[in-house]
Amino acid sequence: MANLWVRKPLSQLLAQAGDSEKGLKRTLGAWNLVALGIGAIIGAGLFVRTAAAAAEAAGPSVTLSFIVAAIGCAFAGLCYAEFAAMIPIAGSAYTYAYATMGEFVAWIIGWALVMEYALGAATVSIAWSEYLNKLLGGGIPYEWCHGPMEGGILNAPALIILLALTLILIKGTQESAFVNAIIVAIKVSIVLIFIAVGWQFIDPSNHTPYMIPEGTAGHEGVFKHGWGGVLGGAAIVFFAFIGFDAVSTAAQEAKNPGRDMPIGILGSLAVCTVLYILFSYVLTGVANWTEFAGAGKEASVAYAIQHHMPGYEWLATAVTVAILAGFSSVILVMLMGQSRVFYSMANDGLIPKVFAELHPKFRTPYKSNMLLFFFVGAFAAFVPGNVAGDLTSFGTLLAFTLVSIGVLFMRRSNPEQHRPFRTPWVPVVPILGALICLGMIVAIDVFTLKAAIVWMVLGFVVYFGYSQRHSKLQK
Repeated sequence: MANLWVRKPLSQLLAQAGDSEKGLKRTLGAWNLVALGIGAIIGAGLFVRTAAAAAEAAGPSVTLSFIVAAIGCAFAGLCYAEFAAMIPIAGSAYTYAYATMGEFVAWIIGWALVMEYALGAATVSIAWSEYLNKLLGGGIPYEWCHGPMEGGILNAPALIILLALTLILIKGTQESAFVNAIIVAIKVSIVLIFIAVGWQFIDPSNHTPYMIPEGTAGHEGVFKHGWGGVLGGAAIVFFAFIGFDAVSTAAQEAKNPGRDMPIGILGSLAVCTVLYILFSYVLTGVANWTEFAGAGKEASVAYAIQHHMPGYEWLATAVTVAILAGFSSVILVMLMGQSRVFYSMANDGLIPKVFAELHPKFRTPYKSNMLLFFFVGAFAAFVPGNVAGDLTSFGTLLAFTLVSIGVLFMRRSNPEQHRPFRTPWVPVVPILGALICLGMIVAIDVFTLKAAIVWMVLGFVVYFGYSQRHSKLQK
């Protein structure tokens, strides 16, 4: 009888991490990792979720919502930082769970991360296609930017961006990091320009009252006004922070992981939090939050510029370019994260070894990248974007929860192990991290939870049908 809770010895993981001849190439410094984190975090969330949270729950106090969501992410980020510095190996939450909670829990996380990274990349590539068409004034024929389920043939732009980014990933991690750094520079510059220019057009009356008053029409729920609205807004804008955990999948490619991984994870989170707070303050100051519930609901940032910032209409086009750049780097980091998780799972025998085969010259998991392109590409080309829904968020939150719990397990099982970075205030930080993330899982809509359960059941079938029998640890 196989042991579901068999744990991977820490000594084995550390030996694997130290084998730089056969493994992935160590080419990333601290700033590469910070840029990867910013690349994964700043996507549509900033440009879309900010106005949605203001209109639906928080009003101008959406700035506080970002602070609350950032605190929740920081708890999980501190736990990730300890693991990534201590076990500098590809695979992120999957690898950490294998060492702390056993093979079956590791499999559950690995399978959930497919939802975060692969389905996330597919969904974002569909949105990329929509924004490209908007930038080109609707010049792409309908049938070539929509799948069969929407009355089209296939979503060609989504397929093209996925192929281009896959080829960059195959060429090498350093090249991917360079391309990502250029994209990050473009989108952060446009965000900073919007903040600087928009600051001149802030109308203080738009920030009064700062929180939505009780009794406001359409805001009758507990999480629709006052401090409750701030928390409701935090649940909405949390999804703008998704992605910083992808930094930890590149641990095996960091030059000095003990120092660089905590800087990459916590540094990218800090930079994005500051940008998010300033951005949301300017956006709700330029346009009244009530406008984002009506006319300004679609393309909210462009709406605010066109209606409240005369003479700066060109900035609305620049914001669309920033969104396209943001989407591109999110897809790049998601595809990279997924291939690294598969690389680790294949090395452990839980999925076929083709996913762990490295390119003889570039030392990247090129076969995994190509197979992922076909899987993600099929989803992007033929299926509507809303099908993935919040499955991406479910996978992220589940990983955050189990990593937070994993720190407690590791402190108990390996108390003497050297930790280049230590999560502060244990057990308070890990427990709060797990509870906040579990609370957000409960708040996800019922349809998404049902879809997630179906996905996890399919994962159990794969585990008991294939993975358990091929597991190197079980043998």
